[in-house]
Formats: sequence, structure tokens, C-alpha cells
Amino acid sequence: MTPKLASLVAVLFLLTACTTVVDGQAHEQRDAGRQQAAFVPAAPPPAEVGANELGQVPVLMYHRIVAQPKSVYDRTPEDFRAELERLDREGYVPVSAADFTARRLDVPAGKHPVVLTFDDGDPSQFRLGPDGAPAPGTAVRILLDFAGTHPQFRPVATLYVNAEPFGDPGGTRTIPWLLDHGFDVGNHTMTHANLRSAGESAVQSEIGDLDALIRRAAPQAAPATIALPFGIHPRPKELALNGPGYHYRGAFLVGSNPSPSPYTAGFDPLDIPRIRSQGPTGDEAEYGSSAWLDKLARNRASLYTSDGDPARISYPKSDTDEVAAEFRGQVNAY
Repeated sequence: MTPKLASLVAVLFLLTACTTVVDGQAHEQRDAGRQQAAFVPAAPPPAEVGANELGQVPVLMYHRIVAQPKSVYDRTPEDFRAELERLDREGYVPVSAADFTARRLDVPAGKHPVVLTFDDGDPSQFRLGPDGAPAPGTAVRILLDFAGTHPQFRPVATLYVNAEPFGDPGGTRTIPWLLDHGFDVGNHTMTHANLRSAGESAVQSEIGDLDALIRRAAPQAAPATIALPFGIHPRPKELALNGPGYHYRGAFLVGSNPSPSPYTAGFDPLDIPRIRSQGPTGDEAEYGSSAWLDKLARNRASLYTSDGDPARISYPKSDTDEVAAEFRGQVNAY
């Protein structure tokens, strides 16, 4: 190879090495392969979208999705679709419990995160039909169909399971499917036990054995959170998050109010409140999702509103004291 030809090959190699293909288009790279910022839309000024990433986040709690509700914990498929419609209309974007507790709130500017959670691993939430797809009428199928017609609404939810999730022994069919399709699976103990009345070793078995079941069902599983049965902590409370074979980032309660932002000093990963999904009437409806979504709609300033940039935490300057100390380096008060 002549010196001139060798130089040309070297130039072509460098040009190729600095280019990646995204959606069929070539994009230059720099800084160890990262795309140039010019190809990433800039987030708008936080004030323009009323960003407040110290605001409240609704964590909604569902149980059965059935045609004939038998308790305030049941919702009909029509109820569930209507609530999804409302969430989308009011600018909510689902994030998983795992991402919420990891502070991975990558939500478009001006939108609000919402966490959809399902307890008890009931077949009305998810089961696979003969074709290997989610059965019609189940919560997962409804959510997927809804997202298909509402592109900004992510089909994301966290399903908290007990033994034999969704009527599937060991969860060997259902748990891998959920994880492969972007859903999050969390711990709800083996037997839905009251952890307060259980001894320390029993608590560890209830949580640790269910964690092991999830991991056996799906090698890619990495459970990150627990929904405490009845919203009751063990003694000591810390056993909810850490024990032999399990280490979690958050424990979710039954609760009756929105959660603080995970960036605030008031956020406690051992006590993350949830709101029961419920219509405007019925037993304790004032604590249900319809009532709380009404309150948040009337007081938008109290709601977590994203600035569109997950690397910074934007909020009005008056809220500076609420930021947790570990996030002070990311603040963007305006």
C-alpha cells in the first residue's frame, strides 16, 4: 500500500468510527460515542412549562379489573379505560415503581409522572391467551390497547405478585412476558402476610422467597420495590427493604394521598403512599383517585411537572429548601 493510499484509508476509518446510524440516518459522534447534542431537542425553559420537579406524584393502586365489582378495591374495565383517558388528557405519563424509586423520571417537558401499580397478581390484571398475547379485558391488554391509540401514554405499570402470580404456577410464563414487554414486577410477599405480626425470620422468608420466585421465573428479573400487604411494615421497618437475598429501593403503602417527589427531603423510601383507584362515590371516596386527581387538577402548582431534562431538577426558587441534600448539585431553581 502506497503512503498516499494508507492516508486515505486512515481518514475513511476515522470518519466511519465517528458515525453511527440511528433510524437509518448517519449521525456524528463524539465523547466516546455519544451523539452530538445538536441531534437531541433542547428542553424548553423551565418557566415556560411551569416545571416543578419537587411536586407531588400520584401512585395509583389497583387490584381486580372485573365486570362486577365486589368491593371498593375492584374496578370495571370501563372504569379503568376512563381513568387512563383522564390521565392522558391531563398530561400524565406512566413511569414504573422501579424508575420512580431510582429517580429515573424521564418525562417530557410539561408532563407529569404517574405510577400505575397492581397488587396480588390477579388473573384479571394479566393472563396470556392461547395466542400467547394478553387476554382481552385484562388490565395489561387494556393498557396496551390504550397506548396504541394514545402515543404519548406509555404502556408501563408495576405488578406486585404473590406465589402463583396470575394463576401461573411459579410465574414461568407470565413474569418473563411482562419483563420482556417493558413492565415492572415487584414483591408482594409469598402469602400476602401481615408482616407486623410475623417474626423476623418469617418476614425474611415471606419477602426473600418471593424475590427468589421472581428471579427463577425470569433470569433478567431484578425486583426493586415491595408493596407491603395491608400497607403494614414489619418490625423493624428496615426489613421491608433489606434482608437475606433481597435489597429494595422502596416500600409502597396502601395510603390515601400522592407521594412526595423523590427529590425532596420529605421523601421516605420506606413509606411511599399510594392512592386507591376509585370513582367519585363509595366508601371513603374522598381518599380515592377521582377525588385526588380533582384536587391536583385544581392546584397544578402542587403537581410534579417535568422540565424535560432528566439530568437537572427544576422548580420555583421558593421551594429550594425542600430539595434533598444529595440532589443539591442538580438543582435548577428559576
